[in-house]
Order: sequence, then structure tokens, then C-alpha cells
Amino acid sequence: MRGVLGLAMSSMLAEAQLRTVTPAQVGLDAARLERASAILDKETREGRVLAASLLVAKDGGIALHRGYGKMSPEPDARPVTPDTVFLLASITKPVTAVALMILVERGLVSIEDPASKYLPEIAHKEIRVRHLLSHISGMPDMLPENTELRRAHAPLSEFVRKALATPLLYPTGADFRYQSMGTLLAGEIVERVSGKRLRDFEQQEIFGPLGMKSSSLGLGGRKIADTAWCQGGGSPADLASFGANSPYWRDMGHPWGGMHSTTRDLAVLLQTMLQGGAYGGYRLFSPKTVARMTTDRNGALNKPWGLGWGLGNSPVWAYFGDVVSPRAFGHSGATGTVAWADPESNLVCVILTTRPSGEDDGRLLRLVSNAAAASVIRDR
Repeated sequence: MRGVLGLAMSSMLAEAQLRTVTPAQVGLDAARLERASAILDKETREGRVLAASLLVAKDGGIALHRGYGKMSPEPDARPVTPDTVFLLASITKPVTAVALMILVERGLVSIEDPASKYLPEIAHKEIRVRHLLSHISGMPDMLPENTELRRAHAPLSEFVRKALATPLLYPTGADFRYQSMGTLLAGEIVERVSGKRLRDFEQQEIFGPLGMKSSSLGLGGRKIADTAWCQGGGSPADLASFGANSPYWRDMGHPWGGMHSTTRDLAVLLQTMLQGGAYGGYRLFSPKTVARMTTDRNGALNKPWGLGWGLGNSPVWAYFGDVVSPRAFGHSGATGTVAWADPESNLVCVILTTRPSGEDDGRLLRLVSNAAAASVIRDR
């Protein structure tokens, strides 16, 4: 009987969708949760952060979902809402990995294959597909020619061409070095195997089925003015030409940082992972694939990383804060964003801001994450 009941409960969980609840209904301390909100409220009111959105959910219940600040620096700019769209930056990376793992589940790709099976012109035949997803391929984060390519408004295909030939920083598998160019090549594999642009594949296979209506790789047809304006990132001329607020960069669709989304949509994706790959009647993955993506793939290197997802026990990953469990997984972005889930507490936290995380080494994201994680008074 217990086995039947367990199966029934598991099925109900797989069907579950995010809903609005009070903190007490899901075992969160409302006063502690308000501390997380107060941090962002203060930062936006005092002008250090232009715009922010925060969502905290537990057991599939959204206990806090708010927007802070204004959409742009203009005096008459519209206020941010909980569902304002932000440029995610590197939170894009695990979404690229999700796209690739869909092809793995369909028997079209193996992560143990040499990358050259799908990218025959790659200079380094020793790189396997999995190396591209856990930052141990030896590829650089950015190409040496990155700024020149961006100034010239080079197409994504030119980044791919140069990435396929760029020198390695160390022998494949010998070390860990965070690397956007590995994610770029993972996205290229998705395009070549599926025969579709990555942005279209993700819309058809991830965003559409999961109901992530505000998510897109690139602008998705929206105007930049309808998204939160990114702070910093260079001179005004650079920002307008090839920076974070330029039409070129916003709509390039780069697999390592070009996704737009909201706190709610990202919470849906994280909740899907927490629920073993299913959400609202749609199964994105098998539970075993979820487990493989969200546990360490780097072994003896002592630099834990999953397939696309950063992990809570990684010494190189501090943006989730100081009090999540080692099983937490997620990602952050240089535009001032972080999204994580903790399987031990069944907690989801998504923080989207417009101030580059490099300005304070991610401290703001850590502080808000700490307050959110500390609000748990009852584990799952």
C-alpha cells in the first residue's frame, strides 16, 4: 500500500504547477523572507540598483514575488513589475545544456562522444561533449578577439568559427576554468544535430511546452525598452554599439549569455528539475537525466559542476549564498542575476537585477540568497 501511495504522490508532484501561497503554508518564516525583499527594496530606492525582481517558492508554492525600481534611467521610466523581463547573461548556459540533453535523451547525441563527431572542424579532437558542459575542456571563457568581433557586429557564426580553432588554456580534463566558448560549441552541436536555430529549438522544446511565455534566446521580437535596462558594462558609446543594451548584443542569441526571461519563468524551469523533469503534465526529462545534470561531473578535480548547472558545494561558486545545501544547483549571470534550487528544502530562489555582479563580486546576490534560504523553517 505504501508503494502505491508513494507512486501516487510522485505522480501528483510531477503534475504540479507553481501556485501562489502564503509563506506559512509552505513552511517559510514570513518575517525572515521579508528580509530578502527589504535588501532589494533598499538597493533600488537608494539608486545603487536600477531594477530588480525576486521570486521565492517552496514545495511548488510562490511565497514571495515582487519587482523593485524602474525599467530604465529615464526620469519617467515605468516601474518594474514582478514579471519584468531581464537579460539573464550566463543563466543562459544551463538552458543551452538542457537543449543538448534533450537530444541526448532522444538518442541523437552522446556526451561521451568526441565533440569532433558533430563539429569535425574542431582543432582539438580530445574534447568530448561532456567537457563542454562542465567547464573542463580547456577552452577560454572568451575569445582573444572577443571585443574586436563585437565592435564589428560579427555574426554568431564567426564566434563559432574562431572558437573551433582557438588554442586551449590547458589539456582537456586536467583542470577547471569557467568557459563560455565551450557552451557556445554545445549550442552549435544542438543546431547541427537538430537542423534548427538554437533559439527556435529552445522555444519549441523548452519554453513553449513548459509555458515559459516570457522567455527567449535573443529578444524574441520584443523591444529593448520593454525589458530592464542593464547598468554598467563600458562607455555609453560601447553600450549603445555592442554592449548589453545594444540591439546587436541583445538579439544575437549567444548560447552563453543571450537569453531573456523573468523570475517566474526561471522558477518554472527550476521546479521542473526539482520534480524529476516534469511540470504541468509535460515531461522534459527523465529523473535520471536530471540527477546526472545536477550532480558533480568533475570528480577528482575538486571543482564540482554538473552538466550546465553550478552546484552548491563548488568552491568556485558562491553566488547561491552561504546557507544552501551542497545539493543546491543553479547559475548566475554577469548582468546581476542568479537562480538556484535546493532539493533538500525544495526551495527555489530567483534574483534578477540590472547591476553587474562583478561590481561587488556577487555580494548582493549572496545576501539576498542567504535571507531567502534562512526563511525555511520546515524542510520538504
